[in-house]
Amino acid sequence: MITVTELKILADAQASYHILKPWWDVFWYYITMVMLMIAVLAGALQLTQSRMLCLPCKAEVGNHCAHPLDQVSIKINLSASSLRKTNPSRGIQNDLHRQQYAYIDAVCYEKQLHWFTKFFPYLVFLHTVIFAVCSNFWLHYPSTSSRLEHFVAILYKCFDSPWTTRALSETVAEQTMRNWTNKPSRRLTSEDTDARRQSVQHGVEGTAVEDDASSVLDKKEGEQAKALFEKVRKFRLHVEQKDIIYRLYLKQIVVKVIALLVIITYVSYFLMHITFEIDCKVDIEAFTGYKRYQCVYSLAAIFKVLATFYVLLVFLYGFACFYSLWWMLRSSLKQYSFEAVREKSHYSDIPDVQNDFAFILHLADQYDPLYSKRFSIFLSEVSENRLKQINLNNEWTVEMLRQKLTRNAKDKVELHLFMLSGVPDNVFELNEIEVMKLELIPDAKITPMITQLVNLKELHIYHSTLTVDLQALSFLADNLETLYLKFTSVEKIPSWIFLLKNLKELYLAGSIDNYSFAHIEGLQDLKNLTTLYLKTSIPRIPPVVMDMLPFLQKLSINNEGNRLLILISLKKMINLTSLELINCDLERIPHSIFSLTELREIDFRGNNFKTVEEIISFQHLPKLTCLKLWYNSIAYIPLQIGALANLEQLYINHNNIEIMPLQLFLCNKLRVLDLSHNNLNFIPDEIQLLKNLQYFAVTNNSVIEMLPDGLFKCSKLQCLLLGKNSLTSLSAHVGGLMNLIKIELVGNQIESLPPELESCHSLKPSCIIVESNVLHTLPSYAKDAHKATHR
Repeated sequence: MITVTELKILADAQASYHILKPWWDVFWYYITMVMLMIAVLAGALQLTQSRMLCLPCKAEVGNHCAHPLDQVSIKINLSASSLRKTNPSRGIQNDLHRQQYAYIDAVCYEKQLHWFTKFFPYLVFLHTVIFAVCSNFWLHYPSTSSRLEHFVAILYKCFDSPWTTRALSETVAEQTMRNWTNKPSRRLTSEDTDARRQSVQHGVEGTAVEDDASSVLDKKEGEQAKALFEKVRKFRLHVEQKDIIYRLYLKQIVVKVIALLVIITYVSYFLMHITFEIDCKVDIEAFTGYKRYQCVYSLAAIFKVLATFYVLLVFLYGFACFYSLWWMLRSSLKQYSFEAVREKSHYSDIPDVQNDFAFILHLADQYDPLYSKRFSIFLSEVSENRLKQINLNNEWTVEMLRQKLTRNAKDKVELHLFMLSGVPDNVFELNEIEVMKLELIPDAKITPMITQLVNLKELHIYHSTLTVDLQALSFLADNLETLYLKFTSVEKIPSWIFLLKNLKELYLAGSIDNYSFAHIEGLQDLKNLTTLYLKTSIPRIPPVVMDMLPFLQKLSINNEGNRLLILISLKKMINLTSLELINCDLERIPHSIFSLTELREIDFRGNNFKTVEEIISFQHLPKLTCLKLWYNSIAYIPLQIGALANLEQLYINHNNIEIMPLQLFLCNKLRVLDLSHNNLNFIPDEIQLLKNLQYFAVTNNSVIEMLPDGLFKCSKLQCLLLGKNSLTSLSAHVGGLMNLIKIELVGNQIESLPPELESCHSLKPSCIIVESNVLHTLPSYAKDAHKATHR
């Protein structure tokens, strides 16, 4: 038994599809209902009323009854005696029994009544069922019904969403403002001026408040709208791939047209067989005494009227079918354009759709075009980005953003935004920001509000897609000095960075190859660029860097372990003061750099140098003060190192050096000498010649057992790193290093520290890096420990 609740659910499910039914579907529905009523009425009449009335024929003339029907009753009323006298040989009574009449009626009904007349109600019912199935099969077929149910559910939510109302309201407001500004101006009277002034004082502020109030969505509504965007995106991706709904709907119409042609043909033909009078000739004389009967079918007249009306309905149904077929074939319903919506709104990015998605929208337009218009809001990326921005602004208030402000190593105020959906507008209220980092932000947009960040000089964009407004770009071009950009492919580099005319430092980290150099040709427009950092995997330096940036002062290339070839063109960069070729798989120092007489700093970190015999050629670089040969496989320092008289910093750590040549100490301007992570076994006493030495590191050499006294004659020494060696003691001469601010002794075999270490007044206890038990051997620490014990 079906409950009322189940019937209600079924009715609601059918009602939900009404937006997908054009006028002809509604027309079909009502015609089908009338057809069904005809079938029910005809069937009820056939079941409740007498089917046929038959009377026997006493005489035949020309294969027909000799007497008309109106005289038959008179003949039947003749007395039995007279009938016997008239025809005594037959021996059968003139009157028939009631059962005989019923038998005759039943036999004539079955044998002589035309099948069309007999089964007319059932045929109409069968036709109605066929039409109903053909009209609704696409709504219940599994492959289509699931898509339709999903679409209808999403469509209703999109139609009722507050975000849809807001988006359309903005469009109407923009059109109203555009129409108002396009009106011809007229001369204002003093009254008009006063009225406008009052409207400015009252109306505009009120409108602004109302706009602000309306622009703020409830958090729950914002999340619902966000979920709708995701549902629409997945639905579109799923439905646009096939056209199964379109093909099934077309097949339904074709089947109905074929069925209509068959029905109209045979119903029109057999309609003439519905007659009132029926001549019934059956071989039942043994039971009734007669073999011919004259019958009447009492329902013939009403059946003929119903059949005629039914044929008329079928013609009307056919008209709707042919119109729907024409509508399906006259234009491509597998393409749907939102051109009209794009023209009337600021959502110009609404995409056209195809296949089943397009067909469903065409059907919805036949019901009400407003549904598609409101639905299109959720196809626009601009609309989605606006919603994300509103949700983002509600989530990230000024107070929350201010808490994320930090000071970086350069003592600059920095804001780091990580994995957000965009850049909150409230960021631009923090005008103290000097450095802004945007990391893993897929749809970041810089609006004209950035002009409020008057202190912004440095911008980091890490794997983020950043869109810049024209006015914001003008501000960045005037103020931005440093830009860090990380990307996965060179196509991700935004073209607007080449318009930053005042940019001085550019850091690019990502994949660049020979075939993508064209994407960075815009570097030639950065006339004020002085520093370029490339962290990538390139076989050679891009031509635009060597040929079109003649004023570049610092070039850094980190090739991530891949070999860098064709370095001969480096000699063109005559203004370089700093060159870094890091992880470039170089085996020899390129000779082209010896033509760069302005070089002050060279860094060859992470290459495959085993020898640096070319070091003597560095004497051609008179301004060279810093040389970094760290993280290589250098086995020894050439004796020609002494020719670098102007060298102030030498980093040769993380190599395989065993001996420090005495010629090294001829570089008497050295302030920094780093020999840590090598294989040194002793330090020559001639190190005392380095009078300007401030930083000396021999950490992790393992086999150094003692320190020369000459080391402690380097009076300017500030940082002394001796950790992870084999030292057994520290000389008392260490007390003469009055400028010492840091000493590292951890990882040695020292058991106590000399008391003279406390004479280094600039050395703080926290800067003595040694085991705690060794540190407590100093007198000052011993006293503190004794006091703590007595307490």
